[in-house]
Amino acid sequence: MMVAEIRRYPVKSMLGEVVTGAEVDSRGVVGDRLWAVRDPDGKLGSGKNTRRFRRMPGLFRFRAYAAEPAPIVEMPDGRRFAADDPAGHRAVGEALGRPVTLVPEGTVAHHDEGPVSLITTAALRRLTELSGAEPGGGCVDPQRFRANLLIDVPGSGFPEDGWPGRRLRVGPQVVLRPVRPLTRCAMIDMAQDRAGERNDLLKAVAEHHDLTFGGYATVERAGRIAVGDRCWWT
Repeated sequence: MMVAEIRRYPVKSMLGEVVTGAEVDSRGVVGDRLWAVRDPDGKLGSGKNTRRFRRMPGLFRFRAYAAEPAPIVEMPDGRRFAADDPAGHRAVGEALGRPVTLVPEGTVAHHDEGPVSLITTAALRRLTELSGAEPGGGCVDPQRFRANLLIDVPGSGFPEDGWPGRRLRVGPQVVLRPVRPLTRCAMIDMAQDRAGERNDLLKAVAEHHDLTFGGYATVERAGRIAVGDRCWWT
């Protein structure tokens, strides 16, 4: 097994960035989902409605890049603002058609379920077998699942089902402990970046895999990871 891809989403529910390496601490990939879009009643922008989150159609039209002291948000028209710039808040709100602010994480983590999200190439191949290829051919696009790590695993299936409770070494420093599968929602069918809209992925995941795909892990040992790092069980 090896790390095939690392993704970081500096602003929750916006498009993010593919990176060749990243620091990992107890919170997860450093800078991941550290900021979020918040509406006036305190709910955070998402692709779904829950007690904490509010569905805000259009967030996938924005892209965020990690920067200090705040991420840079790229508007659909190409303009860029720092996430802590009130002018950027107004511009994002106008594009979304609602008043919003962009806020850093407080005492409660912005993650939906856990620090580091994982999917495998084997599971993507299996889902492609169950649901069909992407338009134009090719395996189901990994970005649909907004995972931090894509782990290259030979074959086809759902190998991560057997991972919870084990210790996964990623590269020379980092140790993760997978906890449980991730429950999926309609976001995986939504168009984002190069992945067009679909209407069959959530149905396939529900019918064939109990509405779960991939999983999340906690961090037992912090450090740096990079694309190409070998992964093994300890």
